[in-house]
Amino acid sequence: MADKVFHRPGPLKQTNKAHKTGRHRSKGAIDNAQKGKVSLKVVSHKHKQQQRKEQRRNQLNQLRKNKREESFAIKRQLGGQNTAPFLVCILPMHKQIDPRSALAILENCDEEAVVDRSLAGVTYINLPRFKQRFAFIVPPVGRGNEVAVLDYLKVCDTTLLLTSAAMGEDDVFDKWGHRIYNMISAQGIPTPIVALMDLESVNPKRRANSKAAAYKFLSKLLPAEKIMQLDTNAEGLNVMRRVGAQKKNVLYNKNNRPHLFGDKVEFIPNSNPTHEFGTLKVTGFLRGTPLDVNGLVHIPGLGDFQMSQIDAPQDPYKLDKSRNAEMSTDEVRNLCKADPTKQTSLQSENIPDPMDAEQTWPTEEEIQEAQKEAKKTKLIKRVPKGYSAYQAAWIPDVETVEDDQSIAEDDDDMDDDDDDDENEDEDDEFMSCDDKSFDDEVEKPDSDTEEYVETASVSDVAINDEKYDLQMDFHEERDTMKKIKEARVDELWPDEIDTPLDVAARDRFQKFRGLESFRTSPWDTKENLPSDYARIYQFKNFDRTKRRIITEAKEIDGVLPGWYITIHIINVPATKWFAYKSAQLTNNVIVYGMLPHEHQMSIMNVVLKRLPDSEVPIKSKERIIIQCGYRRFVVNPTYSQHTNGDKHKFERYFRPHETVCATFFAPIQFPPVPVLAFKENPDTTLALVARGCVINCNPDRIILKRVVLSGHPMRINRKSATIRYMFFNKEDVEYFKPVKLRTKCGRLGHIKESLGTHGHMKCYFDGQLRSQDTVFMYLYKRVYPKWTYEECLIRCEENNQRSELMMDM
Repeated sequence: MADKVFHRPGPLKQTNKAHKTGRHRSKGAIDNAQKGKVSLKVVSHKHKQQQRKEQRRNQLNQLRKNKREESFAIKRQLGGQNTAPFLVCILPMHKQIDPRSALAILENCDEEAVVDRSLAGVTYINLPRFKQRFAFIVPPVGRGNEVAVLDYLKVCDTTLLLTSAAMGEDDVFDKWGHRIYNMISAQGIPTPIVALMDLESVNPKRRANSKAAAYKFLSKLLPAEKIMQLDTNAEGLNVMRRVGAQKKNVLYNKNNRPHLFGDKVEFIPNSNPTHEFGTLKVTGFLRGTPLDVNGLVHIPGLGDFQMSQIDAPQDPYKLDKSRNAEMSTDEVRNLCKADPTKQTSLQSENIPDPMDAEQTWPTEEEIQEAQKEAKKTKLIKRVPKGYSAYQAAWIPDVETVEDDQSIAEDDDDMDDDDDDDENEDEDDEFMSCDDKSFDDEVEKPDSDTEEYVETASVSDVAINDEKYDLQMDFHEERDTMKKIKEARVDELWPDEIDTPLDVAARDRFQKFRGLESFRTSPWDTKENLPSDYARIYQFKNFDRTKRRIITEAKEIDGVLPGWYITIHIINVPATKWFAYKSAQLTNNVIVYGMLPHEHQMSIMNVVLKRLPDSEVPIKSKERIIIQCGYRRFVVNPTYSQHTNGDKHKFERYFRPHETVCATFFAPIQFPPVPVLAFKENPDTTLALVARGCVINCNPDRIILKRVVLSGHPMRINRKSATIRYMFFNKEDVEYFKPVKLRTKCGRLGHIKESLGTHGHMKCYFDGQLRSQDTVFMYLYKRVYPKWTYEECLIRCEENNQRSELMMDM
């Protein structure tokens, strides 16, 4: 029997496609995957939507409830039986408005109202009808008292702005009203209320127009506020109801710190007559956050001090005094006393160790060599330009000056302090041009005046000219004209200067360096820091420290806000207190509780924006009065561009309509904090020039000063060109060879080699230059702020003469 043969498919056998189950698995695949498991019951999609809708509704209800409770809690903190009264500042926006008349209307608005006046000029009004109590203060009004108004508004809860309908439709705010409104709006207006007075004195036919004009004017400044009338007792009662019921604006600078408006002030000198210090007792209602007796307090005009104890006298302005009739009003309870081991020190600066990081002691040979170099001096005569040797021999003035090398080093040090890097010859040319232009412009008004007063007599013209000249400060005009011209030149050719002919460029710009890229090139923040940086404090993480301190300030175990307390402030200098007392127009004192670290010095970075009505350019490192939160001081800030990144370009001028970042040494303050910048007028009054806020406290902010050296193409051959006028000797060309070149039309290049000995150089670029193109070399140097901090301790006004007492920190 033959063997059975089986068929084997060859390589060309047809293979059919497998069955496609589509986008889902087949039933067999599903059964294999489950392996006998039973799926859970799936909730329907409709039920899920219903659950989400109810969840969202519950979340919105909870948020609404929390906000309502928070609003009620804020309202209950003021005006109650056991809380501080509503502190209202009555501020007239016109000099001819008498704020006392408005206060009289409010005092007589209710027959059951109880009115009390304190020694410090605070008027307390208790209204049993509303079960609320109010306190009214009236700041001194007039030119020169803007600072006092700002200090009053820092601690107030409500601002009652007074305007009059009898002043006319165009005089809702006068000139002083506009100035003070710009200042208080930059600082922050605490819950404004606008009251229109004297409407009944206007002709009945014109009342509607007067009221409509006031509405139209104020709607631009305060669009969310409704104007109220204040002429009768009923209208005064409506104002009181509005003060007690309206929602309060949140000013974080005030709410994050404890503060107190002094209702009663007493100074007790120490028993030791040789000790020129005393204890200042300030009584009033505490507001803001709890006050720690071991912390520090700040009094504007006096400075920072420590506390010894806090007492709680009886509140003399209770709503219902019958309940406390049995208790003696002279009873004083001691709330807390300071612990010397826990008290915050008044030391504001770090004391550096001069021998820190020193590795070796100087040897005797090094000391002798240093003494020999110090004795090396030269006798140099200052000879006017153009004098011969014979003429110079007759000049007797001889000065001892160090050798040329030390002179160059001193010039470089002075260059660091100057705002401009221009050479002296260029400055002389600018000064001569300014003098000529100023003289020309001074002569023009005289000729115009003669043509204008043809009908007047010659004697009248002379008298008017003399009076006009007495009122004008021509020296100040000359300085302003020079400053405007220098700022205009810097704006047309920013940072561009001419290479000096008499000094080598490698010596003149030895502290500058080139950067591959301003944005990405590294710069060490701790490199070659000045000695003043050893005196300041720095945070590892400023934002995290700020959040922690502000949160802990609301939870400390201290005197709670709303209590009527007496603060014992120790070690107050008697001379300073009596000068402060004689300078004040009122008998009140404002006390601020300071957060931890806010008395220590550091570098503050503040963003400032120029106001529209301020047109004069402000030079960098120019004297400016800064109000930063509750402090007011004088500094010389350094301006830089307000940009992102780790490096910021130095600005020589703070021009109008610009926003810059100002850097200066000052005590630490945790944002948000409003900042106001003032310039002092020739009549010693203050003019607001900029407003802003605190960015951070960071000494590592790198501010780079740029210098631009320019050259012009002499010969152009495709991508190579011969450049001249940038340097004037071969050594400078070799020294600046690694620095990149840029042109006005956007070409990039580098120096190839030097041609000759007069500064000509051959350069290569990434494209062919144009004949009208200009070649630039950018050099950078880090700029540091100056330690020029002076705190404004006392600002007084007596017999229309204003004086200041400063204390160097």
